[in-house]
Amino acid sequence: MQGKCIIVMGVSGCGKSTIAKAIEKKTGAIFLEGDDFHSPENIAKMHNGHPLTDQDRAGWLAAIHTKVGELTSEGKEVIVSCSALKENYRNTLRNHISKIQFIYLKGSFSLIHKWMAARKGHFMPAALLKSQFDTLQEPTTKEKDVITIYLQPNLKKEIYEVYERLRAKGFM
Repeated sequence: MQGKCIIVMGVSGCGKSTIAKAIEKKTGAIFLEGDDFHSPENIAKMHNGHPLTDQDRAGWLAAIHTKVGELTSEGKEVIVSCSALKENYRNTLRNHISKIQFIYLKGSFSLIHKWMAARKGHFMPAALLKSQFDTLQEPTTKEKDVITIYLQPNLKKEIYEVYERLRAKGFM
C-alpha cells in the first residue's frame, strides 16, 4: 500500500518548514526538508543573489520526487517542504504518487519579506523574494489536491487550520 505525501509549498520565507515540522510532530510522518535536496551550485547561486531557473530546479525536483517515491512505495508517510512554485513543478512531484496533498501557504509580499528579514542563517536572501513571487503560479481550482492556507500572524491558528483541512481530506 502506498503511503501518503504532504507537500507544504509557497515562496521562500512563508513558513513551509515550520508548518511541515508541526505536521511531522503531530503525525509521526517522515519530514524531508526540500532545501536539503538542492545542489551546492544551486545554493551558491541563491546565496549570491541569483534566482534559480527552471533548468536549475529540474534536478532538485527530480531528487525530491525520487526520495518521496521510494518512501511512499514502502508505505511510509512523508511531509516535504518544497516551494513548488509552478504548476509543472507540482506535476513533476505528483507523477506516480497517488496519495499526495499540497498545502499552499499564501501571504503578501510585505508580510513574508518582514519574516525573511528577521530570520538568520538561511542561504536565501530576502532580496530574492521578488523573484519567487514573479515565478509563482498560484494553484488553480483545477488542482484538486491543493489546500490554500492564508498566512496570519498567529501561528497556532494557522497550524490548527492546516490540521483541520488535512483531517477533512483524510490526510491526518
